Amino acid sequence: MATANVLLLPEPGSGHLMSLIEAGKRLLAHGGDEAELTVTVLIIRPATPESASEVDSHVRRVAASASGLGIRFHRLPAVDPPTDCAGNLQEFKSRYMQLHAPHVRAALADLGAAALVLDFFATAVIDAARELAVPTYVYFTSTAALLALTLRLPALAVEAEALDDGAVDVPGMPPVPAGSVPGFLGDKESPNYAWFVYHGRRFMDADGIVINTVDALEPGLLAAIAAGRCVPGRRAPPLYPIGPVIDHAVEASNEPCVRWLDAQPRASVVFLCFGSLGWFDAAKANEVAAGLECSGHRFLWTLRGPPAAGSRHPTDANLDELLPAGFLERTEGRGLVWPRRAPQKEILAHAAVGCFVTHCGWNSTLESLWHGVPLVPWPLYAEQHLNAFELVSVVGVAVAMEVDRARDNFVEAAELERAVRCVMGGGPEEEEGRLAREKAVKMKAACRRAVEEGGSSYDALHRLRHAIRSGTTTRCTGAASPISGEMS
Repeated sequence: MATANVLLLPEPGSGHLMSLIEAGKRLLAHGGDEAELTVTVLIIRPATPESASEVDSHVRRVAASASGLGIRFHRLPAVDPPTDCAGNLQEFKSRYMQLHAPHVRAALADLGAAALVLDFFATAVIDAARELAVPTYVYFTSTAALLALTLRLPALAVEAEALDDGAVDVPGMPPVPAGSVPGFLGDKESPNYAWFVYHGRRFMDADGIVINTVDALEPGLLAAIAAGRCVPGRRAPPLYPIGPVIDHAVEASNEPCVRWLDAQPRASVVFLCFGSLGWFDAAKANEVAAGLECSGHRFLWTLRGPPAAGSRHPTDANLDELLPAGFLERTEGRGLVWPRRAPQKEILAHAAVGCFVTHCGWNSTLESLWHGVPLVPWPLYAEQHLNAFELVSVVGVAVAMEVDRARDNFVEAAELERAVRCVMGGGPEEEEGRLAREKAVKMKAACRRAVEEGGSSYDALHRLRHAIRSGTTTRCTGAASPISGEMS
């Protein structure tokens, strides 16, 4: 049987790009007795020079790495980004991907694609693949909870369905409180909401949905999706939960923050880190400092400053401006504030880390669970409030913390102190913390079993390879996009 070339179409944000590239590595490495696959990543140039430089760096690193397994890269022609999205990020991403549809179609024809695996923001490109009879799979970088909610969204938009307290019914999990619904789904008049309704419809047109999760993490949600409980009268396409799709390799780090951990007792350090876009102003930083100081626990805090004008990316923190006077001196020896980007994966793998105060980005969450580290969620943007609710109320690996969304996700010092004491052991809620620690250890084992031969994710990857090799296309086409009701 001839070699099958699988094309990957990531959204150019770093988290989406690297996750889909890692999934491509899994496809290539899985092997078995089936004929060879090749993987070609279609690179969309990001809209800003800063992001473009970051993507170029990722591509060079993967291309030069032995672990890249010969992944190929194909750069699509540049397209002018939309300029009228008025800060609506989900609308911008969706429309920017849609504008590349003609170039994706040309690449599918020129490169001889056996299948297209596209980012969930790129569902408007499905019909370009259908015109060439190329089977198309959606790659979902987030949770089964967000997938279930997105699949439900078209029906919810029509029915205006919500529970009496504003909670949303998502099959496979407890009712989601209004305060945990992603912000981009909170305003039904927003273009962001309209695009997610559209994506929810188009997911049903795919030949399969590849999702970065693990059966043992979200069994109820995955079962509800597979059983057709999210879309009335229709069963979802086949699901392929192949997670955790993260780079498992941990390299030795010479960063001083990692060397500092070497001198700390086992499971004694609270690690605080808030993703590639997370930063704090002085008001938030002062609350964190007070909470950590009062907690009495050791800590490693990655603190980033506000972005420069015209950028979304945080800057290195000016500790004199952000921290209260005397804080560093008073906590010297038991705490370290790291003012720039930290090697998060290496830190989470370190035996000294006892809990992770995190924004709950899904990649960060999976890294934490891979190493059995319990979480304290401090969601900041995107779907992170939904992730936090699920990690506490469904998965049980996290201790809840009150985050005030009305005050730009503000957390009081006393609340941070309480949550840290709880998950690290101590205080009136010590039992809740013990259960979260135990469940995190169980999820570590479950995640590692899943990717081993015979594990659930291993088997899902085998099924996906077989489906790609069989090359069949059975789903529908032709949903109207939110832009002027046109066909995508």
